[in-house]
Amino acid sequence: MIARTALATEAKLKPQAFRLDKGQGIAEPPHEAFTLEPVEDFVGAEAATAAALDPAERAVESAQRRGITRSALISWGGLFFSAASGFVLVALGNWVFELVADLFSRSKALGYAAVGLGGLALLALAVMAGREIWSIGRQSKIAHMHMSFAAARAADDRDPARRLVTELVSLQSKRGSSAAVRANLLDLTKEIVDGRDLIDIAERDLIRPLDREVSREIATAAKRVSMVTAISPRALVDVIFVAAQALRLVRRISEIYGGRPGFFGFLKLIRSVGAHLAITGGVAIGDSLIQQVVGHGIAAKLSARLGEGVLNGMLTARIGLSAMAVCRPMPFAIESPPGIGDVAPFLFQSDKKAAEDARKG
Repeated sequence: MIARTALATEAKLKPQAFRLDKGQGIAEPPHEAFTLEPVEDFVGAEAATAAALDPAERAVESAQRRGITRSALISWGGLFFSAASGFVLVALGNWVFELVADLFSRSKALGYAAVGLGGLALLALAVMAGREIWSIGRQSKIAHMHMSFAAARAADDRDPARRLVTELVSLQSKRGSSAAVRANLLDLTKEIVDGRDLIDIAERDLIRPLDREVSREIATAAKRVSMVTAISPRALVDVIFVAAQALRLVRRISEIYGGRPGFFGFLKLIRSVGAHLAITGGVAIGDSLIQQVVGHGIAAKLSARLGEGVLNGMLTARIGLSAMAVCRPMPFAIESPPGIGDVAPFLFQSDKKAAEDARKG
């Protein structure tokens, strides 16, 4: 009896295997109350949701779509400028044709000289147009790379991460100082299987040094603007100088990250920077002013011009930070985006220290 009971218990405890997917000719388990999914799907979905809810990254991508990656060509403003430009070109072409014909009627040598100079002008115009198209395409590529890096890191996708890191290395191929880092990253694309880790390494080794260089450029521009505003005798000089420094800073930041904006590409870049400022700039400047008042006191207590210099320096730094976010080929992941206090801490000094610096300057 005991032996029979042991045999029956062993039969009940015998391991059995079941297929959880439905197949032909295979019995289903008696209770199919759940289905198993790979763990990485849950992790990727959770990361993608977190990235989608990140307000900073959402603001950057929205600003890029409004300017750099904007592809809509048909609008009333665009139609007006296109028609006006076409009209001017037709009028100019008619004038040139009449001029060349008149020169040929006077002397064949003058006519051929005019044709040769006109051909050189058209060749130079074609080269300029080609460079402009190339620069717009390169700038748009960097913006799309930024969005693709965000998506690949959220999904922890290995193949897109390897492709994007290779493109990033190619983008920075002109910088001789990072040759060893680029070679190491190319080797790591063949060894690292985790896409998120590969992207983080690329950001740490290749992009973080560029961030430090951009931060130095922002600090230099903010300090220069604040000093010139404090000693400038005319408000018009302040406006012109601040605008010139801001435009120069935006172009310089784009060049550091690999972009080479031409005229129209620079206009698209300025549009994206303005859009980013419209989304986040007011809040950031407001927070900085609160810190200035609560922490050390506003510099305007000592001098109205000194207060204007601080404010213009903060505005220049904020424009630089927006350009940094828009031009960066990948989003901030391993560290938080810098603030005005990080790149220009001298704007938040005490009143006494600010006065001493102003006297020294």
